[in-house]
Amino acid sequence: MSAAPRRRVQPTFRDIYRQHAGRVYAQLTRLVGAVPDRDDLRQQVFYRLYRALPRFRGESTLGTFLYRIVVSVVCDHHRRTRRAFAPCDEVVDLAPSPEQRALRRQDLARAFELLGRVTPKKRVAFVLVAVEGLSYEDAAARVGAKPPATKQRVLAARRELAALLAAG
Repeated sequence: MSAAPRRRVQPTFRDIYRQHAGRVYAQLTRLVGAVPDRDDLRQQVFYRLYRALPRFRGESTLGTFLYRIVVSVVCDHHRRTRRAFAPCDEVVDLAPSPEQRALRRQDLARAFELLGRVTPKKRVAFVLVAVEGLSYEDAAARVGAKPPATKQRVLAARRELAALLAAG
């Protein structure tokens, strides 16, 4: 006798939330900074995901689909608030001395402040490639753009950041 074929068990929304909530929060931190409404933004992301899941065709991974929602929520947030990037006070640094930790925190706050001056499309592309280490193709898939356009956004963001750093 042969065993009956196994049915693939679909994860529940709760499982999806548990698996991705931390990653979404980290992505939101990188994209909008340590603003107080990150929890609200995360809720918006998962609300949109819940509503969009019936339309998910599996042409990309769920993580890619979810990241596109994150980007959409972040862009909407920036349009609504016109808020600049907030410095991240929650980054844990294991530097050997308090002075080094303070200097690194200042550098990080400055980096977030400068990154906040870059347009959202360029900022998102830059964070995906330079911070998260994605290829241009993977980053393009996550933001719904073509790889050459994504590469141009990253290069433009790098130029803008270099100019801002040089200006002091």
